[in-house]
Amino acid sequence: MMQTLIEVILPVFLVIGAGYAATRAGYFAQTHVEGLMRFTQHFAIPCLLFNAIAKLDLSASFDPRLLASFYTGAAACFLLGIMGARVLFRRDWEDSIAIGFCCLFSNSVLLGLPITERAYGADALTGNYAIIALHSPFCYGLGITVMEIVRNRGKSGLALVRSVGTAMFSNALILGIVLGFAVNLSGFTLPQAVDDALALLIRAALPAALFALGGVLVQYRPEGDLKTIFFVCAIALLVHPAFVWALGGYLALPQDLFRSGVLTAAMAPGFNAYIFANLYGRAKRVAASSVLLATGLSVFTVWLWLSVLG
Repeated sequence: MMQTLIEVILPVFLVIGAGYAATRAGYFAQTHVEGLMRFTQHFAIPCLLFNAIAKLDLSASFDPRLLASFYTGAAACFLLGIMGARVLFRRDWEDSIAIGFCCLFSNSVLLGLPITERAYGADALTGNYAIIALHSPFCYGLGITVMEIVRNRGKSGLALVRSVGTAMFSNALILGIVLGFAVNLSGFTLPQAVDDALALLIRAALPAALFALGGVLVQYRPEGDLKTIFFVCAIALLVHPAFVWALGGYLALPQDLFRSGVLTAAMAPGFNAYIFANLYGRAKRVAASSVLLATGLSVFTVWLWLSVLG
């Protein structure tokens, strides 16, 4: 197990730690972090997702058992997060939905991809890409719809549809995914020069994003609401992967897809959890602190899940 920690998990978190240390020491300013994060979130990672989905064997990748296992677990954790925040911590409904979103949105790209690749190799990422292809549309679609229903009680259905659509399709990750599907389904082949340019961007995507994530985390410190924050961490790091483990085992998922599903579910809440909370101005401290604390704790919980998966 110690070898797993050293060879698979630590390199990923050392890159995050390097970004954190460089920013904390003042060698990397917050403006630099914001620029690097913007580059990765709006350009490099959308290109990575576009390229992966454009070349994905859709018939072999989108196993309904994998998607049912992962997204049933995700929706259940969203509901658990909302009800826990509402009943246990007496937050209002809008705060509760933002907290539920933290339990819903795993860091499937910045943590899930590199950890799965280091653990099982690049050929094991088929399941990851299938999950990621639907991840932002599903999570934002669910979270935004529920929040807008609560916020816009009494408004027309058309206004609700417009607000949900605007929020989703202004997201660069979703646009990259949609364009990747368009190229894949059309059978269009990218010119070699374009393919080579994409390859250059893609090589920079994950290491730059991990370094930037470390810089972002400098801004946030766990403070206040600690019971709520630990509640989010427990659901995100333990309950969601346990759901996928149980459902995937029951549905007899193939081993590679089973590993991808459980590991992706075991990732800490993604930075999008804070983006969602910030978008609505709700539970921002809980969201930011949950991303920070869960990312740190996931060093140990991911080690646990990798050991169980074998």
